[in-house]
Amino acid sequence: MSFTKQDIINALETITAPGEGKSLIESQAIKNVVIFDKEIVLDVKINNPSLQAKKKVEVEIMKAIHEHVDQKIDVKVNVTSDTKNEEFKPEKPKVPGIKNIIAVASGKGGVGKSTITANMSISLQKMGFKVGILDADVYGPSIHLMFDVANAKPLSVEIDGRSKMQPIESYGVKILSLGFFTDANQAVIWRGAMASKALNQMIFDSHWGELDFLLIDLPPGTGDIHLSIVQAVPITGAVIVSTPQNIALADAKKGVAMFKQETINVPVLGIVENMSYFTPAELPNNKYYIFGQDGAKNLAEDIETAFLGEVPLVQSIREAGDVGHPVALQENSPLEKAFSEITKNALSELVKRNQDLPPTEVVRITTMSGCSTN
Repeated sequence: MSFTKQDIINALETITAPGEGKSLIESQAIKNVVIFDKEIVLDVKINNPSLQAKKKVEVEIMKAIHEHVDQKIDVKVNVTSDTKNEEFKPEKPKVPGIKNIIAVASGKGGVGKSTITANMSISLQKMGFKVGILDADVYGPSIHLMFDVANAKPLSVEIDGRSKMQPIESYGVKILSLGFFTDANQAVIWRGAMASKALNQMIFDSHWGELDFLLIDLPPGTGDIHLSIVQAVPITGAVIVSTPQNIALADAKKGVAMFKQETINVPVLGIVENMSYFTPAELPNNKYYIFGQDGAKNLAEDIETAFLGEVPLVQSIREAGDVGHPVALQENSPLEKAFSEITKNALSELVKRNQDLPPTEVVRITTMSGCSTN
């Protein structure tokens, strides 16, 4: 039995690559040809990831070599796909009218995630965006308290013949929270499936209208609710909130890792550091780093994600949240400027991320003050 590599190539030129109209040689699908005496091993890469296409190519290669070269050659074919199977998964259903969905998460409870969510939404609204918040913190909802709508009850409206829930609006932000439907004095004892079903109803069975941004205030940790949300809707990006101390940073790192998992693959827009330092009113030039200094900033550098900014430990932030009047509403105050800067940095990262997303999901921001979307 005598044949050369060129004989093999000539035989492969008779086979058309699936869906390309070119031969396997012309399309450069043949990546490797190894000849061992009476055995040939070929590595082939095609664009079609289906099992049927791979099997068809394998059979055609074996047939062509046996017909055009030698019938007694032992042919082994390894067919792989140049396109990841994930790209062929059904797309997650989009929420009608909502252009971008931002998840606000933390690996640890008590770091001020809801405070960051509430004030970022106010900053976005001041920039001219249409904004909504979904409070997905199932076991400790607080957004309805921070917006002074604790006693409100969403009404039912008929949209295109279907009954939908109407979000509550406060300070120009549309809000839905499980806090609207639970007794403030009773613990919420739900299994993960029940909580996930309730959240899905608030996302898909509500009349959000036209929104540039829907912020989802996630519960702390990395559990069922997080997986349910990322599987249900196409999250545009995630913002991670942490305090500077090592214990909180370790949990924040886990939160980032969850979003970066291949099966989830949600872009992390950056990290916000809350309670960065304390400045007493009587010593306005002093900063006391109670929980450590630059912890979240250093973490952002370590994991190669953006540092969006820091928020000081200030009594007025807590007081504003307690009375249902987010501190970002205070015009020209240092805290209003701090949250505005964090929000602008998140939007800048969103623009960078959207360069790699389909055009229908891109937010085009023309200016950082008085922003607009197309």
